[in-house]
Amino acid sequence: MEITQLNKNSKTLSNEIQWFILALDTCLKLYFDNECKYKSVDDIEPPSLKSDTSSYAKFVTQNNLDQKERLALMLALMPHLKPETLDAFFTRNASYDRHFSEFGGIKGKNFNGFLPSGETLLFLLAGKDLKKRIQTEYFFLNNSVLFRDSILKLSFTEPGEPVMSGMLIINQEYLSLFTSGVFNKPGYSPGFPAKLITTSLPWDHLVLDPLVKSEVEEIKTWIGWNKKLKKDDKIKNIIKAGYRSLFYGPPGTGKTLTVSLLGKETGKDVYKIDLSMVVSKYIGETEKNLAAIFDIAETKNWILFFDEADALFGKRTATSSSNDRYANQEIAYLLQRIEDFPGLIILATNLKINLDDAFARRFQSMIQFPMPGVKERVKLWENAFLTYAETGKNINFQKLSEKYALSGGAIGNVLMHCLLYKENTKKEIDENCVLEGIKKELRKEGKTI
Repeated sequence: MEITQLNKNSKTLSNEIQWFILALDTCLKLYFDNECKYKSVDDIEPPSLKSDTSSYAKFVTQNNLDQKERLALMLALMPHLKPETLDAFFTRNASYDRHFSEFGGIKGKNFNGFLPSGETLLFLLAGKDLKKRIQTEYFFLNNSVLFRDSILKLSFTEPGEPVMSGMLIINQEYLSLFTSGVFNKPGYSPGFPAKLITTSLPWDHLVLDPLVKSEVEEIKTWIGWNKKLKKDDKIKNIIKAGYRSLFYGPPGTGKTLTVSLLGKETGKDVYKIDLSMVVSKYIGETEKNLAAIFDIAETKNWILFFDEADALFGKRTATSSSNDRYANQEIAYLLQRIEDFPGLIILATNLKINLDDAFARRFQSMIQFPMPGVKERVKLWENAFLTYAETGKNINFQKLSEKYALSGGAIGNVLMHCLLYKENTKKEIDENCVLEGIKKELRKEGKTI
């Protein structure tokens, strides 16, 4: 974090906060018919950002945000920057001895301040004016770049509740950008059950059967071609945006590595979805967890990777109970989000047979990752021991490859065993050490040498 940029951001945000406080004070005075200098919040000019090089100013200028969008942005930022500013919304309605419904707001679990909702935004910008309220809601939900690009969003609401009653949330990446000047990528959390995965390996170290690799290359080609697709109206009318692929095969055959390398080669982040965090026993929670990921990913050009996908995408059950019906509704919801996703989604499973047949029609490709053949195993042994460990030069990898049918993952485990052996004994790695590692791997499968 650069101190200079931090200082610029702080100064700009301080000016925006003072402007926001004036706008909020004006809104409340007008609503309660108190004496006020202004006739409308619209009359209050926002601070000039001309020649301002702060992260916030650059964003506002580049996206040509108008006054109401800047107020919306500041409203969402206020709990993070100056939470006491919103304490005015705790005012109680004396007639009903409760808070004002029109103020909106959400009560936090640990946060003692006021958390604004979409209703709060409508009150701030429209006050008592019903026509203006309707226009404002339509603008933000349909036209504003803030909501379109998921910079701001409303939290999930229960069925039947007004959509604007959801909490107004700012994307954590942009919160970081506006304050520290660093565009941090989202991290794993209960509210965002996905993890960024990377690899340091180069593309030419992807050891696959030639046919499998050609199918993977097709996906890489699509990622580049998709940019043209988005600009070609004729093609868009025929081919739906997005690409869905299923990787299936035994563990350790390179499915996860392939996804990571696709991201690295094409400059896209790969987020692996933690299905144990996504799937919930509580009705409706699974949709919420999935929506949190898809809503952000749709504007980021991420690659979404569902590993062990049969845990969520398995065969649908007969609707013999209410729980079965809700489970099938969750799958239907997920299918729809996957079909509507404009980017690349890859699902991986060890057993293709476990997946619901309805998914097959939705994949552009289904790629089998078989156990590597002798030729591929030789390359995997050499990559592991000669390229990275720089050891085992006297080991006959051709012989090992012909005799033991191991996956790339298993060979990596053998390498780990040998490196630990070398660390403990201070001896060079030899074929006996490798054979001991192979024995350990085979014992996992109930086999012996």
